[in-house]
Amino acid sequence: MSKQPGVLYLLPALLGETAADAVLPNSTLDTARGIDYVLAENARSARSLLKTIGHPKPIAEIRVVEIGHTPDGSRIDAWLAPLLREGIDAALVSEAGCPGIADPGAEIVARAHALGIVVRPLIGPSSLLLALMASGLNGQQFRFVGYLPRDAGPLAQRLREIERDSLRGETQIFIETPYRNRRLLDAILQACRTTTRLSLAVELTTTNERIATHTVGEWSALSEDKRPPLQRHPAVFSLLAVPEPAAAQRRSGARANGSGRQ
Repeated sequence: MSKQPGVLYLLPALLGETAADAVLPNSTLDTARGIDYVLAENARSARSLLKTIGHPKPIAEIRVVEIGHTPDGSRIDAWLAPLLREGIDAALVSEAGCPGIADPGAEIVARAHALGIVVRPLIGPSSLLLALMASGLNGQQFRFVGYLPRDAGPLAQRLREIERDSLRGETQIFIETPYRNRRLLDAILQACRTTTRLSLAVELTTTNERIATHTVGEWSALSEDKRPPLQRHPAVFSLLAVPEPAAAQRRSGARANGSGRQ
């Protein structure tokens, strides 16, 4: 009789330095403490997480396989083989937040489904959803657009495209490498309309958490000490443009066409 395949658990990681039980429910902690096989975006951060949550086994005895930032698709079956062959459970863990959400893991999850392995997401923090929840922007329609271009010209163009897309009422969410956060904010303030709303969620779930939403014009007027500390701090940017009133749009169009009343 063949063994029942193990379960692939999707284990959220902490977003920063905070107590595990402050952001992970007991059910998630109990499950994680019973898993001895981990597929990790980064092995070192995964071992740190296991230590932080109080895994009962010595960390050296837990099998941790590093899948990296861009997992090699040709190795996925080998990574999942212990679940099929040995019937053991495994946890998929990213460096921060939820695996498969702005982090690697989707291909592994898709293959697990194809192989008949049960996939169970565990409850824990997602920086994107927490930022959206706290933004005051439209949570009924939203899009995560990932990282934006680095060079100034393409970045400004992409920001204008994102702003235009958000005129449909769709909140646009994006992130940047922490040491380029200040540069990204400056680019937003230069490229976007003064009426566009921008939310910054910094160091979510930590004691240094700061969340603020203002129009681009209001952000521009704020002194540096009134803004959340961005440089080298993890942050999520959420943007939503405000459509011009229809009358203003008609007047603008009439001026552009050089025409007045007929």
